[in-house]
Amino acid sequence: MVNDQNAVIKDIEHWEEQLKVPTLEGLDWSAAVKQAEEVNRDEYFCAIYCSGGLFERTHHLMGMQNALINYMEYPEEMAGVLRKIADYKIEYLKLAAKYLKPDIVFYHDDWGTKQNVFLPPRVWRELIKPLHAEIVKTAHDCGIMFMHHADCVCQPLVLDMVEMGIDIWQGVIPQNDIVEIQRITEGKLAMIGGIDGPKIDIENITEEEIRAEVRRAFDTYCPGGRFYPSIANECCFRKWNNDIYLDELASYGRKYAQEHQI
Repeated sequence: MVNDQNAVIKDIEHWEEQLKVPTLEGLDWSAAVKQAEEVNRDEYFCAIYCSGGLFERTHHLMGMQNALINYMEYPEEMAGVLRKIADYKIEYLKLAAKYLKPDIVFYHDDWGTKQNVFLPPRVWRELIKPLHAEIVKTAHDCGIMFMHHADCVCQPLVLDMVEMGIDIWQGVIPQNDIVEIQRITEGKLAMIGGIDGPKIDIENITEEEIRAEVRRAFDTYCPGGRFYPSIANECCFRKWNNDIYLDELASYGRKYAQEHQI
């Protein structure tokens, strides 16, 4: 929990004096290289994880409330902070590509809630989008696919996601109109999600109700193509619920693929 006492940036007008960016020079990549070399590339993607994207890192540095206010009242200063974050992400991707040669990056930046995006799209397009596009391009230039995690409503931004070249949107929650998103993106954005995790990760739910929610996602979204049903955060936290979810995901998924010759 970032508050006024522990925030890194306490005064956005003096952010350059407060923000200290760690260096990526001289890091020991040997353990990561060993892990990457152990991945069977014939069977699996080798992925790197990149958390705390542009928007998330800003509110990690100054707190959510202050970040949202600063985006509206101090756009020039926020642009400076975002530039520093983007440069760090870009350098990290280049180094990861050099040492690990990953197939894909799992990049994390939640842009909204279950109701809407955090920032007005105009502000997001002005401050976040150009720098995020640079990050995506860096990944592609390094031969890395770009999977963007955002388990929230991003519907107002999906055409921008296509324009930026995002390959996969992971974490698509059903509070988005997924069928409409599939229509307007015309198959240009692969998506993972659609199963309502909080709906089935509760007590006093029946096995059939869990299985029905999994089947609903397959039947509703897979006909649109390039859709891979999943819970946005990949699992239920209750073991009994999760076991049933995973079983239905595998069994019904196999049945669906066979019947539709996927």
